[in-house]
Amino acid sequence: MQTFIIGLLILIIGGAAYGAFCQKVFSPDDRQTPAYTKQDGVDFVPMSKWKNSLINLLNIAGTGPILGPIQGILFGPIAFITIPIGCVLGGAMHDYFSGMISVREGGIQMPEMIKKNTGAFIHKLYTVFVCLVLFMVGVVFIYTPGDIASTQVFGFSGTASEPSTWIIYSVIFVYYLVATLFPIDKIIGKIYPIFGAVLLLSAVGVFAMLFIKGYSLVNVWEPWTLNGFDFMSYFKSEHFIPTFFVTVACGILSGFHSTQITLVTRTMQHEKEGRFTFYNMMLTEGFIAMVWAAGAMAMIGLGAENAGITLQMTDSGWAYFANIGGTLQQVSATSVVGIVCKDMLGSIGGMIAIVGVIILPITSGDTALRSLRLILSETFHIKQDKGIKRILLALPVFFLCYLTLIFAKSNPNGFNIIWRYFGWSNQTLSIFALSSILIYLMRHEKKRYLWMPLLPLAFYSFITCAYISGAKFGLNLPYEISLIIGGTFTFLVCAAAIVTGKKPYKES
Repeated sequence: MQTFIIGLLILIIGGAAYGAFCQKVFSPDDRQTPAYTKQDGVDFVPMSKWKNSLINLLNIAGTGPILGPIQGILFGPIAFITIPIGCVLGGAMHDYFSGMISVREGGIQMPEMIKKNTGAFIHKLYTVFVCLVLFMVGVVFIYTPGDIASTQVFGFSGTASEPSTWIIYSVIFVYYLVATLFPIDKIIGKIYPIFGAVLLLSAVGVFAMLFIKGYSLVNVWEPWTLNGFDFMSYFKSEHFIPTFFVTVACGILSGFHSTQITLVTRTMQHEKEGRFTFYNMMLTEGFIAMVWAAGAMAMIGLGAENAGITLQMTDSGWAYFANIGGTLQQVSATSVVGIVCKDMLGSIGGMIAIVGVIILPITSGDTALRSLRLILSETFHIKQDKGIKRILLALPVFFLCYLTLIFAKSNPNGFNIIWRYFGWSNQTLSIFALSSILIYLMRHEKKRYLWMPLLPLAFYSFITCAYISGAKFGLNLPYEISLIIGGTFTFLVCAAAIVTGKKPYKES
């Protein structure tokens, strides 16, 4: 438990100090924001700081800060230290500068920001890449909450042959369509504060129970074993570098966030709200990630015999097992969410927490598809001032989403394929944003601060390249070779970003 507390102190104290430093470096002022200079009643609409903050939190906090840490904690208590350090120096910094550059540049979306800072070729590459990622987010964030609702709320089987599965998916789909088409203050601005309250209450509830019930958590200076599971063995066999950082993903840093933050830049009333709205909301996501990592470790400590979970080796690797109906059965990471909630908060409180977990991916999926619509409209110069234009652009996207969902549900390995590529591509997106931040700072007389984006840029260039080089669904190269390739790629990316930053910007 002491390591968990130390991690929280790093997150809170370190986040407060580095967040203030980030704000000082960017120097927000009192100029009018795009919410006023481009006000259109649809996407550019002034909203209060507390609404923008909750919207941003729910936009960025999908299943990543829950399912990622639940699987990442298997690497051991080191997760309680790496999550807050990465969140403070990487994720929150990435989110803050992505948002503030967008505000300063008129509320531009990420493709345009990439184009202004890196050039036409990288812009085209990024546009294709980010559209694919946003599309996959829409699919997986229908699948995940749909399955949790089906199996843990309504008690259905959740199989592809069950009609209730598709009814639940369709209800989520209809909400996504409504949220994507209507003005941002009419749907998102009205219901997100309610969603935000449920989300925060569920996370705070689990956090409080960790201390009240006194669950066992391993410290970094103790033997890394708990209830028969050897975290250190997993740490070594599964290659902490790079696998852990792709597994935990959103709780530390997520490229997907930059695509969502730029939506909120169009509704901010003052530039000085950026630190709270962008930086602090990422710290909140880091807190959520730490809580669920601790919750999963607590359930491992209980063991399946005491209504917790037990880890056993299977043909496909380590897997979670729980006592269901008196027998030990393998369960998914999604099921672990329900086990944590019900053991810590009881049947009623647990169900409220599960609802909060269902809300998380839904409130990221809707804005992911909204972002995709905006990016497509700006790429192909399709005005979005009339409802019919938004419908004509959104319907083909939603049709393809549904077809992909059918594949993912019908194919036994379909969802795993989509999720694994999404996890890697999500982290890869951050390379584009961090490069753009570095170049922006260099071109705006802040070269002495280029180390701020350079550190996470170098780290995640290495992590993503080494991971895809060694992963079975990637190049499947030997571990040592993948590290060499990752190092080479890192040097090239960082060198290219610095060289580009030294060149003056030319208006295209």
